[in-house]
Amino acid sequence: MTARLDFTSEAFFRDPPKAIAALRMSGPLVATRFPLVGDVWITTTHDATAQVLKDGATFTLRKEDGDVAGLRWWMPSFVRTIANNMLTMDEPDHTRLRSIVDEAFRRRAIVAMEPRIRAIADGLADELFAEGRPADLVQRYARILPLAVISELLGLPLADRPKFIAWGNAMSSLTNVVSFFRLLWAFRKMRGYLEQQLQAARVQGGEGLIAELVQVEREGAQITPDEMVSMVFLLLAAGSETTTHLISGSAYELLRSPGLRDWLEQDRSRVGLAVEEFLRFVSPVQFSKPRYVRRDVEVEGVRLKKGDRVMVMLAAANMDPAMHDRPESLDLERKPNRHLSFGTGIHFCLGHQLARIEAACALEALFVRWPKLGLAVDPSQIHWRKRPGIRMIAKLPVTAEVHGTFAAATPAVADRSPVRAE
Repeated sequence: MTARLDFTSEAFFRDPPKAIAALRMSGPLVATRFPLVGDVWITTTHDATAQVLKDGATFTLRKEDGDVAGLRWWMPSFVRTIANNMLTMDEPDHTRLRSIVDEAFRRRAIVAMEPRIRAIADGLADELFAEGRPADLVQRYARILPLAVISELLGLPLADRPKFIAWGNAMSSLTNVVSFFRLLWAFRKMRGYLEQQLQAARVQGGEGLIAELVQVEREGAQITPDEMVSMVFLLLAAGSETTTHLISGSAYELLRSPGLRDWLEQDRSRVGLAVEEFLRFVSPVQFSKPRYVRRDVEVEGVRLKKGDRVMVMLAAANMDPAMHDRPESLDLERKPNRHLSFGTGIHFCLGHQLARIEAACALEALFVRWPKLGLAVDPSQIHWRKRPGIRMIAKLPVTAEVHGTFAAATPAVADRSPVRAE
C-alpha cells in the first residue's frame, strides 16, 4: 500500500512531528510518491536512515548507466554538469573530489573564520531595519549571512552578492515541474558565472578557494573542468541555502517562545547546545537525494528489491522516539542529541562546522543588537515555501520590539523546563 502524504503542504511544514509520527506507524520504510521524484521508499526511523546512508555498496546515487539518480533524459546538459558533483557520487569518485576541498573545511580552518563570521553577522544585524520596519528576517539577514561567508571563502566579489541572492530565491521557489523550468534560467546563469570566475582565476590568480582549486588543477589533480564548475556550484549553493533556513527557523522558534530567549540570554555560551537542538527540531534538510537499490535487501524488516528507489527522511530520523525523549518537543538542553541533520557515512556534510558557527554567530548577533526583537505578525501568519525536501520559512516579518500578543503565542512549558517548548 502506498502512503499518501503531501510533503509540500502547509500542515506538514507547520507541524512535521505530527505528520511524521503518523507516517512512522506504517513502518520503518514506507512506499509513497514524492514530488518530482515519483514512486519511492522513504525511511521513517533513525536506524533505517543510518543503514541506507552508510551502505553505499547497496544504496547508490547512480543509475546503472552511471547517470545521477533523479535526473531525467530531457534535462539540459548544464543541469547534468551541476548535478554531477561529489554529493551525488559513490566511491571512489566521491573521495577523489572531497579530498581536494577537505582541508579548507577542517575544524581548525573554520574556527579560525569565526571572528570574521561574527563581524559579518554584527554588521547585518545593525542594518536589519535600514530599509524600514517591519523587516523580513529571511531576506534581510538569514539569506545574506551564509552567502556573504561562503562568497568570501570562495573568493567571489562582494559586489556580486545580489546575483547570489536572486539565484537563491529561484532555488527556494522550486515546488513543481513548472517552477523547475523557471529554475533552469538561474542554473544556466550560475554555470556561466562560475565558469567566468574559474577562468579569471586561471589567468589572474586570486584569493580564496576558487584560486586554490585552480592551483590544484595546475598541479595535476584528477578533476575535470566540468567537475570544477559543479564543485564551486555545490559549495556556493549547499554552503548557503540550508544554513539560511536553519537561521530563520531557529530565530522563529526563539521569537515565539520568550522562555527560550531568556535562557540563552542568561548564558550566551549555551548557544552551541541550542544550535544542535535547532538542527534536530527545525531539520531544514528533510530528505536526502534518491538512491537506487543495487540488490535485494532487508532494511528494518522491510524487503526492498533491486531497482527500487529510496530516500532517507532526515526529519523523521530526528523525530524518532527510539532515539530521543519527547522528540516532538524543542528542548534546548537536550543531551545527548544524536540528530542526523548532517547525514552520516561518506556523505556526512562537509560544511557541518561552518553551518554550526554561522548559526551560533547569527543568533547571538541578532539578539544582542535587538534584545526586544519580536514577530510583526501572529505565528499563524508565518508560512513555509512549498518546496519538497527542505523546510523553509517564506517570510519572517520582525519588529525592533516584542509585541506582547505575538511573543506569548507559544510560551515555554514552565512546568517541565524553562528551555522546552511544545
